[in-house]
Amino acid sequence: MSLCRYLPVPSDRMGIIWSLLSVKDSIILEYGPAGTTHFSMGFYGTLGVDWQQRLFTTHMNEEEIRRIAIKGFEIAMKRKKKVTSVDKANVLDSSRLWRKIVHEVAKDYPEVEVSDMLVDNCAMQLVMNPGQFDVILTENMFGDILSDEASMITGSIGMLSSASLNKTKLGLYEPSHGSAPDIAGKNVANPIATILSAAMMVRYSLDLDKEADAIEAAVAAVLKEGYRTTDIMSEGCTLVGTDKMGDLIAERV
Repeated sequence: MSLCRYLPVPSDRMGIIWSLLSVKDSIILEYGPAGTTHFSMGFYGTLGVDWQQRLFTTHMNEEEIRRIAIKGFEIAMKRKKKVTSVDKANVLDSSRLWRKIVHEVAKDYPEVEVSDMLVDNCAMQLVMNPGQFDVILTENMFGDILSDEASMITGSIGMLSSASLNKTKLGLYEPSHGSAPDIAGKNVANPIATILSAAMMVRYSLDLDKEADAIEAAVAAVLKEGYRTTDIMSEGCTLVGTDKMGDLIAERV
């Protein structure tokens, strides 16, 4: 299971700093061998002398959906207690199964507000009004697409922290961006994604919510004060390097 946390740079459009967490499955396959009970089908072809057709299947099982849904609701309990379950239930059988299991799990979390949203509408809503979301719960393919879209709402992929979790509390926490060897040693990289990934580790693997809140609040405070690295620099703000940004955040924890 993968988590992505988004903390956008403050702007006139956002008004305030908000955060969004997407929870997506990392195991459910979007294509592969047949043999499962629940699957969805589609085809594509090439126009020409021969018509070529390929079958795609989405493999889901109740156990896997339930595991992801439980984790999504557990995370929501640590946040604003709001889950948006994203699917394509108006077309796909697999999404109808997804929706059924998510609502079964939701009964065990009466404090959490849960709503369904079709993936195409979600893609539009993320651009139009991202602040309406808190925890987005979805399957692998939809999660891949929506998480990439949401990463650009933050202003830079340097703001995007992530985690890959198994059934236990163990996880791999890392920024979503790559190693960027072209800027190595230049003191221009944005350290915020790495810092926020550490905050996710503190919260979700160590269960230290207050400490995670302190790290995230420190990041938000520095951004609100107008400090920026090169990738998120804008007029009227103060440009700082990697070291200085890290020091400013550490001072406010």
